[in-house]
Amino acid sequence: MSSTLKIYVLALVSFLVGTSEYVIAGILDRIADTMNISLIAAGQLITIFSLVYALGTPVIIALTSRWDRRKLLLYFLGLFVVANVLAYLLPGYGLFVAARVLMALGAGVVVVTALTVASQIAAEGKQASAIATVITGFTASLIVGVPLGRLVAASWDWKLVFAGIAVLGILAMLVIAAAIPPSKAEAPVPLKKQLSLLKQPRIVLALLVTFFWLGGYSIAYTYISPYLVSVSGMSEALLSSALLAFGIASLIGSKVGGFSADRLGVKRTLITGMTLHIVSLVLLNITASSHLAVFLVLILWSFAAWSSGPTQQYNLVTMAPESSGIMLSLNSSVMQLAMAAGAGIGGIAVSSVSLSSITWIGAVGVAVAISIVIGSYRSASAKSTQTNTSHNVA
Repeated sequence: MSSTLKIYVLALVSFLVGTSEYVIAGILDRIADTMNISLIAAGQLITIFSLVYALGTPVIIALTSRWDRRKLLLYFLGLFVVANVLAYLLPGYGLFVAARVLMALGAGVVVVTALTVASQIAAEGKQASAIATVITGFTASLIVGVPLGRLVAASWDWKLVFAGIAVLGILAMLVIAAAIPPSKAEAPVPLKKQLSLLKQPRIVLALLVTFFWLGGYSIAYTYISPYLVSVSGMSEALLSSALLAFGIASLIGSKVGGFSADRLGVKRTLITGMTLHIVSLVLLNITASSHLAVFLVLILWSFAAWSSGPTQQYNLVTMAPESSGIMLSLNSSVMQLAMAAGAGIGGIAVSSVSLSSITWIGAVGVAVAISIVIGSYRSASAKSTQTNTSHNVA
């Protein structure tokens, strides 16, 4: 098997992990109905997954740093498969939560390891492309996995989604076991070194931008399916189409965001993208009575929201190029914490205010992110001016 095909197998693994995380938002109302729980309780399935992913992954990666990467990938992909089987088989909300915890532990390690293996087996000079291919698998879960999950939930039983993920996971394990060679472990990065980067205020501010941008997004996205059904009155067929369009727009937004960051700069790309993000969340509420308008606003929202993703990653890497791996790892953990916080806050908003309030509260979160971006750049500009003045005086 060629290295290209092996990398696509790793992209499939990334797709399965992404689907297992994001599909809950697409079938949230179905889960609540069949389990006889509230929307808020169903939404906390995302909070739990993201928290375990964010906190568990760095610890496990550190503890297994000397393991062969192929073995690590197979073991935790196996855990991920078992968790999906349990999610399909076990009855009741409590046992499903337990399965989600195991799923998150497996998922986080699998994604990080898949990226590492992809870079190791790629041809010389094509490591970056290999990593991008694996990440695209994760993005594709929004385009294919979430709307497909909604179709399965509408036609049969939403638990079949997890059975399907488990079957594809087993196939991926067989291919990886047969085709991926054993690979060397990486030199362990001490936790102290990883956390030392947080002593730099500009890095902390940049990570806070990630937290509030994605947190604001998560507040609304977690409850998007019940919102579109209850507030906008969308039919099942239209909802699946809307989720598909949303996913495609996320891929386009991600590509345009990366291109814009290279051409127009990080600051302009972030501010433009987040401004459109806020506008689309506000419009989503205003246009709730028109299916066509809501459909178009959803596309704008997804495009704007995901344009900030690659821009933020590039921004963080350029802040500490000698520690790019650690920066991306920190950003990944903050993203999962933001998803967890957003789902939690969204649940509070739905129970205490109303389902329609999630878009307004989400917009506030993104507005905080913009203010941090503007404030940090003004601070950097002021320091630069002060330094130049000091040099001139000297």
